[in-house]
Amino acid sequence: MREGCLPLRLLTPINAWIARLCMFAAVAGVLVIVAVVAWQVFGRYVLNDTPTWAEALALVLVIWVTMFGAAVGVRDAGHIGMESLEPLLPQRWLRPFAVLVHVLTLVFGALMAWNCGVLLTSVASYRIPTLGISESFRYVPLVAAGLLIVLFSVEHIVALARGAEVEPAWH
Repeated sequence: MREGCLPLRLLTPINAWIARLCMFAAVAGVLVIVAVVAWQVFGRYVLNDTPTWAEALALVLVIWVTMFGAAVGVRDAGHIGMESLEPLLPQRWLRPFAVLVHVLTLVFGALMAWNCGVLLTSVASYRIPTLGISESFRYVPLVAAGLLIVLFSVEHIVALARGAEVEPAWH
């Protein structure tokens, strides 16, 4: 990364911090999923009293973990970026093609955030029966991940425009 690129110099550490935070949250979520499912199995087979909330909570947590992981995958360029087409392209088309991939990823993130926001508001009055929380809680990570995908895609586009690369958060 060039030292003179102020937007990238500011955006990269902020995005790297956000990506690390998302990954820590995802890892914590996986640990909670394991604990919840273990409790459900213990309750079912040892206590002969299955906790009704365990399955619903595990399903909600899977959505949170997956969405945070997907956003970080975009930040760390771990998503499918059409690398199989790159060897077929002339050298001068590689950067514009990479920008196109990130623009399409940005559009996807924006559409995901918007449409999931619409869904979030439409189900806000409904409750997940066994948890007693709003159904909208299922859509919060989708909206957040969409916004993060937009933010991380902007970082990649700025980096490509400057002839730099985004360093993964886990380097």
